[in-house]
Amino acid sequence: MQRNRLHILLFVLLAVLSLAAAFIDLLLGTTSIPLNEVWAVIMGDSENANYIKIITELRLPKIIVAVLAGMALSASGLQMQTMFRNPLAGPYVLGINSGASLGVALFMLALPMLGGLSGTMFMRLGITGVAWIGSAAILLLIMALSRKIKSVSTILIIGMMLSSAISAIVGVLQYVGSEESLKAFVVWTMGSLSTVTMADISIFAPVILIGLLLGIVAIKSLNILLLGEGYARTMGLNVRRSRTIIFLSTTLLAGTVTAFCGPIGFIGLAMPHLARMTFRTADHRVLMPATILWGALSMLLCSLITDIVAHHSMIIPVNTITALLGVPIIIFVVIRNRNRQ
Repeated sequence: MQRNRLHILLFVLLAVLSLAAAFIDLLLGTTSIPLNEVWAVIMGDSENANYIKIITELRLPKIIVAVLAGMALSASGLQMQTMFRNPLAGPYVLGINSGASLGVALFMLALPMLGGLSGTMFMRLGITGVAWIGSAAILLLIMALSRKIKSVSTILIIGMMLSSAISAIVGVLQYVGSEESLKAFVVWTMGSLSTVTMADISIFAPVILIGLLLGIVAIKSLNILLLGEGYARTMGLNVRRSRTIIFLSTTLLAGTVTAFCGPIGFIGLAMPHLARMTFRTADHRVLMPATILWGALSMLLCSLITDIVAHHSMIIPVNTITALLGVPIIIFVVIRNRNRQ
């Protein structure tokens, strides 16, 4: 009972901190907006057209994307760590990120050499589309292999090998691509929360919510898989079906974030560990919402840091912030696990 109360308190605290971070994020940026004006815009009482435009068209979409991306990457990371029983597994361990990168590299680096591409809108839709196609292709390949291969460790190794092979192909495309195309591709790889518009969110949000719903459906299976696939089968769990649901959820979550925001590292790897350390449980009924809340808060903090830096006329890619936030957590986990052995 006491532990349940502690968990509820932690959930409330994380939710309050997330709301506070989101509200502060509305205030800061290249243009600071007074607190009373932000409140007026939220309540619909503002008469300042510039402030309304900045908040509704720029900052609010960025906050929504930060929350959804943090939730998605964290939930998919938790599922992969449980599925592979590997604390260093992340949402991109199946090669989803590499598939998206290959699609974008072919679109941005190879297609211009063939005389294609024109128009900003076409570029935007094209990048999102090919990233989706790349992620989906890897998913279909992994799911096809998972029907033939029973060992989840073998699937993990295949995913890593696929990532290495795709990275080599992307490296060749970077070498032969034009300077302008290469620069655009490198910018995409750095990740961004501010390029997603409200129109994009109408697609982005439903897909993320479907992926999260699948993750919630898989909670019981994840708890059983903690004890190993052999034990899970003796408990009557359909391991193949559970694996398919988890893979589909992870691809929808990580693939969609990569398609719209570019590859964002370390959040999906670090947040599940942060949830385990703060809530001190292995029960996914607690871990899943805890990880989701930690992910939302962490991405809001990363967005807030980029806004503070932007206020001083500097731009830092979101990937840099997530790395600085996530790397210390991962190092701590590795050292702690080593000391326990």
